[in-house]
Amino acid sequence: MKVVFDSRSVSDPDGVGRYSRCMLRALGKTAPAGDELLESLRPFAALRARNPDVFHTPWMDGAMLHSPCPTVVTIHDVSALKRRSEHLRTGLRLRLRHLAVQRAAMVIVPTAAVAGDAVAHLRLERERVVVIPEAADASMYQRSAPEIAAARQRFSLPKQYLVWVGGLQHPSPGKHIAKLAAARRELPLVLVGPTSPWAHELPDVVLTGQVADEQLAAIYSGAHALVLPSEDEGFGLTAVEALACGTPVVTCDVPALREVLDERATFVAPGDIAGLIAAAQAVQRPAPSPSAWSWADAARATWDVYARALAALDGRRTGGRAPRRRPATGIDSLEAQ
Repeated sequence: MKVVFDSRSVSDPDGVGRYSRCMLRALGKTAPAGDELLESLRPFAALRARNPDVFHTPWMDGAMLHSPCPTVVTIHDVSALKRRSEHLRTGLRLRLRHLAVQRAAMVIVPTAAVAGDAVAHLRLERERVVVIPEAADASMYQRSAPEIAAARQRFSLPKQYLVWVGGLQHPSPGKHIAKLAAARRELPLVLVGPTSPWAHELPDVVLTGQVADEQLAAIYSGAHALVLPSEDEGFGLTAVEALACGTPVVTCDVPALREVLDERATFVAPGDIAGLIAAAQAVQRPAPSPSAWSWADAARATWDVYARALAALDGRRTGGRAPRRRPATGIDSLEAQ
């Protein structure tokens, strides 16, 4: 089996980029004998030139309307569909992406909570949706005192602090970062991730900007607690990373995070920012150990999904029903981007 993996997001600092980097490494190490994995920054051209058996895109934006082979799409969350009034991308292009996902042979999601959302909001058949959890990267482990001190000096961090990790390029109402920054607290708040000018207007916070994985692990390790004020999460990878670094997690009680963290985190009611901060400041170390699930486990499960996608196509062929081929249209230009 030959698989083309859409690697356009590998260099991105966000969650899709981390998923792609970790998954690609693990897929390469766990490939079954005789199977081949091809990374492509130009997947539309690769599908035409390399004649693969399966195409996997790690984000909804990469889903193709007219793929020559079975497509597997990873969906990390569907917040844009659940909070339409807060998102501007509601035009034709987004609707076409949803249609492309609906045509995929298989869809991978990180939690059962996202699976339910995908079925409800994208009208997918549940049997085509497979839950494969994510995991902390191997670089995420509790760092030594000298490494923590070096990170503290490099980023001008206080001795004790609360930490939040994510993208700060634009305000996201569902993340409640502005409310978190403005809330009264005793411990300083450190925000880690790429920024844009709006983030520098947030009051009384320390911004590190984008950091390398080794630095992030040291920042996690030195924090008193990780805080997650979001009211809608698909998985909560930063929480899993923080636990891997020995840092307690305090989060709003939303379905995906309860599913992933369960007894490993402290939960407060969604929207209770004051309660979130109070619980984070009162939490005790050490943190519970993270789940034993690894990226290697996720990759092996993903290879199984590829096999299922290919088998579904073979089943349609042997059943006398050839896959439907639609004539090329101007819509194909979306797929080439």
